[in-house]
Amino acid sequence: MAAVISMTDADDLAAWLRLSLTPGIGNQRARQLLKALGLPQTIFDSSKSALCAVLSEGLADALLESPPGLEDLLRTTCDWLDADPQHRRVLTLGDPAYPRCLLELDDPPLMLYAMGQSLAWEIGADGRTGLDLAQAAGLAIVGSRNPTPQGAGNAHDFALALAQAGLTVVSGMALGIDAAAHRGALEAHGLGEDAIATVAVVGTGLDRVYPRQHRALAHQIARRGVILGEYHLGTPPLAAHFPQRNRLIAGLSRGTLVVEAALQSGSLITARMALEQGRDVFAIPGSVHSTQSKGCHALIKQGAKLVESARDVLEELQFAHAAAPTVAATSTPAEPEIPDSEAGALLKALGFDPIGLDALQARSGLATPDLQAQLMGLELQGLVARLPGGLFQRIARA
Repeated sequence: MAAVISMTDADDLAAWLRLSLTPGIGNQRARQLLKALGLPQTIFDSSKSALCAVLSEGLADALLESPPGLEDLLRTTCDWLDADPQHRRVLTLGDPAYPRCLLELDDPPLMLYAMGQSLAWEIGADGRTGLDLAQAAGLAIVGSRNPTPQGAGNAHDFALALAQAGLTVVSGMALGIDAAAHRGALEAHGLGEDAIATVAVVGTGLDRVYPRQHRALAHQIARRGVILGEYHLGTPPLAAHFPQRNRLIAGLSRGTLVVEAALQSGSLITARMALEQGRDVFAIPGSVHSTQSKGCHALIKQGAKLVESARDVLEELQFAHAAAPTVAATSTPAEPEIPDSEAGALLKALGFDPIGLDALQARSGLATPDLQAQLMGLELQGLVARLPGGLFQRIARA
């Protein structure tokens, strides 16, 4: 199989990098220049008067100067591409492999970096490559970086069921809900060889893994999906980049599912961007006592679609696929079959809201040693989770 690298000419790559690095230009002005003058090489070959017809004199002067760091970044980028040319690409506006759905954004990235086994496809007769994320039918799953065990379980199980049905799960590879969603999608079986199980949109350069503890997860995503980012190689995890990358998560997806989110969560930014782009927003309800459910409840009040199962999402999207979900796709708590009647009684006493030990003791009537012993047994079975603040929560698996 022939290697597919979108930027095979170092001069072309250098021109795109120079345009992106020029101070004061940014994506919007760069698009104005591309529309008026053509490809970046043509822009830099243009006279100052031609540039001033599009931009101010100060910006025209900036374009005529080579930005600092260009040569180092060009060398780094070429080395990165050459290290694995079949599975790494730099995509630019106008590239046949650039995700068409992102062109609908008000602020599409000038350049995208991509890597993954799914990129090892030859260019077809129509000039398009295998990286057609617009056709991948993405569904964003986002939420808290500090979810409850129930929230993490819901993210995993929804992602598993939705990927099994043929949707590509899109998220940001952050701690918590994002990671659980990626892992659930990666566990889906029966996907075709060409299927993209999951897409991780990151807020750093693709030569970095953030957070560091997700190094193994990043390798797994690269094997069965795609890692995508708009930031140049070497870019560290800056706080301002993560809200910015959320527009790409929403833009790559037909809808966004928020699993758990506080009222000030970045996940609500993704949901807002999805709405602005005319995409569906879904939310899983939770306990009225849980801070992590407040964001979801606010979205539902504002018109987001309340969902209790993956099937709810599939039906709302009118998504039909040959492979129906083979796992139970519901977040609705189901009564587990537990032969031990005492444990069953304690589970009923727990309910599904977080509860403290004193309140649970009053509700169950158990002596403290018996209560702690039974809770320990249920924790070992994965039926109860211990939360911060001395709380316990019963876990229902989708």
